[in-house]
Amino acid sequence: MHSYIEALHDLLFPPQCLCCEQRLEASRLPLVCSACREGLRSISSPLCATCGIPFTTGVDHLCGVCLRKSYFFDYARSAMFYQPPVSNLLLALKFSNTTSTVASLKKLAEESGALSLFTVPDIIIPVPLHVTRLRERGFNQALMLARHCFPQWRRVIRSTVLVRNRATPPQSSLSGHQRRQNLKGCFQLTRSGLLAGKRILLVDDVFTTGSTINECSRILRREKPKRIEVFTLARSLQL
Repeated sequence: MHSYIEALHDLLFPPQCLCCEQRLEASRLPLVCSACREGLRSISSPLCATCGIPFTTGVDHLCGVCLRKSYFFDYARSAMFYQPPVSNLLLALKFSNTTSTVASLKKLAEESGALSLFTVPDIIIPVPLHVTRLRERGFNQALMLARHCFPQWRRVIRSTVLVRNRATPPQSSLSGHQRRQNLKGCFQLTRSGLLAGKRILLVDDVFTTGSTINECSRILRREKPKRIEVFTLARSLQL
């Protein structure tokens, strides 16, 4: 009966690729055609043992940034490279309010194996949006990704522990140095004493220079958590 209903649904509402709108045979996730999926690249070893930046050859080791202990988090992993079709789906989510992409993004992340790489967290914290941007967009994409990618830990998601108290220009329009300056004093905790000794999973959509998640981690580190891990759906290497 279930398969019959699905077939009827596909007949009445033909499924399309979320990237190129090509007709799909069935509405099975991810809703991305085979041609668009050719550009998909998951991230796997060799990579930096701390920040997860991929290397072209060799084995896992620390990158130069992590050797200098430049990050306030302990561990970060991304599921895929920030390029089509992943970049198309994320841009549609953030700037066209196409929330239907989230289920397909979750499925792609699941297929990459990245979702199983994390310690069981005590608290999951989505990177917050400023209230102005949240009102404009209507949702926080980091919170949506946290809920969809980690449904087994949904009860420990806390979206109000960390807030963004200052509106800033979009990070995508800035250089690495400008990104770091742009975020100074941007985040703050709403409660103290909640994170001490806890395992935290910080969630965001894209890791580019790491400025956003590192500034969040710097604020969280003041509370002396046991561990801070970071999941981002995609990783951009265009610094």
